[in-house]
Amino acid sequence: MAGKELGVDTERGGKFRQLTGFFKIVDRVLLVAIPVSGIIFVLDLHTKLQLPLFKEQFLCFYLGLTLAAVFLTVPDTKSRRNRLPFYDVLLSALALGIGLFGTVVYPTFLDTGPLYAGPEYVVLGIIEILLVLEATRRTTGWVLVVLSGVFILYALFHNMFPQPFYGEPLKVGRLAVYLFLDTGGILGVPMWVTGSVIFAFILLGSFLSFTGGSQVFNDFSMATLARFRGGPAKVAIVGSSLFGMISGSAVANVAAVGVVTIPMMKKSGYPAVKAGAIEAVASTGGQLMPPVMGVAAFVVAELLTVPYSHVAIAAAVPAILYYMVLFMQVDLEAAKFNIRGVSVTVRLADVYKRLWIIALPLAVLVYALFFLNYEAGLSGVLAVAVLYFFGFFAKDTRITMRKLASALEDTGRGLLEVGAISASAGIIIGVLYATGLGTVISYILLDIGKSNLFLMLLLTALVGIILGMGMPTTSVYIILAVLVAPALVNMGIMPMAAHLFIFYFGVISMITPPVCLATYAAASIAQSPQIKTGILAVRFGLASFIIPFVFVYSPGLILKGSGLDIALAVVSTTCGLFFVSAGVVGYLFKNLNFVERLLFVIGGVGVLFPLTSQSHIALWILNIGGVALCLVVGLLVWRSARTARRFA
Repeated sequence: MAGKELGVDTERGGKFRQLTGFFKIVDRVLLVAIPVSGIIFVLDLHTKLQLPLFKEQFLCFYLGLTLAAVFLTVPDTKSRRNRLPFYDVLLSALALGIGLFGTVVYPTFLDTGPLYAGPEYVVLGIIEILLVLEATRRTTGWVLVVLSGVFILYALFHNMFPQPFYGEPLKVGRLAVYLFLDTGGILGVPMWVTGSVIFAFILLGSFLSFTGGSQVFNDFSMATLARFRGGPAKVAIVGSSLFGMISGSAVANVAAVGVVTIPMMKKSGYPAVKAGAIEAVASTGGQLMPPVMGVAAFVVAELLTVPYSHVAIAAAVPAILYYMVLFMQVDLEAAKFNIRGVSVTVRLADVYKRLWIIALPLAVLVYALFFLNYEAGLSGVLAVAVLYFFGFFAKDTRITMRKLASALEDTGRGLLEVGAISASAGIIIGVLYATGLGTVISYILLDIGKSNLFLMLLLTALVGIILGMGMPTTSVYIILAVLVAPALVNMGIMPMAAHLFIFYFGVISMITPPVCLATYAAASIAQSPQIKTGILAVRFGLASFIIPFVFVYSPGLILKGSGLDIALAVVSTTCGLFFVSAGVVGYLFKNLNFVERLLFVIGGVGVLFPLTSQSHIALWILNIGGVALCLVVGLLVWRSARTARRFA
């Protein structure tokens, strides 16, 4: 029986089955085929071989592979982690068969159109939708499945809703075919980004792991920062930011870096709850840090119809400020509680010898993205190819055929969840477009925003955080980008600022209680209370809640505007965040009393009010007054601390 041919994958927390025998071979072939198919399409090899292929044909095949692998690899319930039921084999075969059907018939479907699609299209469309929902449930849980189901029901019965949500209902067959094969449905933007871009960067992360790149990140940060005050926490920040540049996953960051830095932080004097919170915030910032941001950032570029490099450039300063503020807080905490650095055996000279493992592929990636203006997926594949080629010249970094197969398999496994999410997101987007619901909601939001833009932004942020409690960042971003972003843009907000605002609050849901996956992962390693760790993570991640509001009102922070406006935005935001951080931590030169902390926070908030060369005189007075207040308080605090040390 199939159920006897596997065990439980304990290394992955039992989430995936560990197959043996025939089904292991099938599963590995499917997982390897997922990134390989992406490589072939991105390199345009099918055209070079004179095999014309629509991108939708590729996406049908890609989704078929993904769903087939999900049903073999991910059990439907926890109780079935140790066996493979016969129906999972059938579901896997069915998913692959429908994917191949779509690949073959799509040109015919394109010629005839959805209105003339036969009953087989309707039946297979319904089955495909059900398979997508079940795969999503297995990989991410019920929230996105229920949400997708609600949207489908609305499409079928929205004649039963009051105005302005009333409309003519869609027939089951028409909706099924539309979601199945139309570019506005499952084969839409999210799936296209997954199949043509995201796979390349997950592959790059996997190759870096197999060549020792992730260890180089840790060693570099330890060799440069561990000996300074609060050194282990600073190692966590730098290591997570560097690793995040190529992983783009908060939980993956915690798993790769936190296992080293959290025990080190605890040993140096940080309480477990603070160690977990710092690592969670540092790891979450990886999704915000160019050149490789979180998965949703590639969707941002696609929806804005701009090169990914434009998104990365706009996100650079906010990401740097995010880590700068975290670094400030960690340093002030270390000074406040006298947490010293630690000695390490890692020598910087030894690290430099291995730094090429990271530097070379990143240099190729940056050059291809920003100077050659290549597509993001092609740039990622080129970086992987360079790493693979030069890795052969050293035994420790050489990727053998066995390692190559393992790297491709790990990449395929890492793409299962993203693929299922993208397909479900396509269902939601398809319903929004087919019914006009997206336009209706945008008009409602516009009415809210007419009276108060800040209230509109605040509600958007809260909805992003709430949705993020049950859905991955990519799903949160896509839903809000379709529903809310048009309203924000119509209210005069720059499109890039509107989309990055939504993106930020999808990301920081990873550290916002009560459901915060990055914090949970860090708390598990630190052995600290999850909710308490999450509350502290919000404090350490203070900048992430403030920066999005600043760049909406002051686009200079995302490098939009004149040189003077950019300089004003960067300087005022940096100063304001520093003053607020000092007040929140309660230390600057000495422990601050309540009044001193309050004055720093008030002054810092004053400096944070967006300032441009065209700002009203009142804003200039507020900013200058905030700086003056903080400088006066800082001077008094410094004199008090110096006097105290003199008589100590």
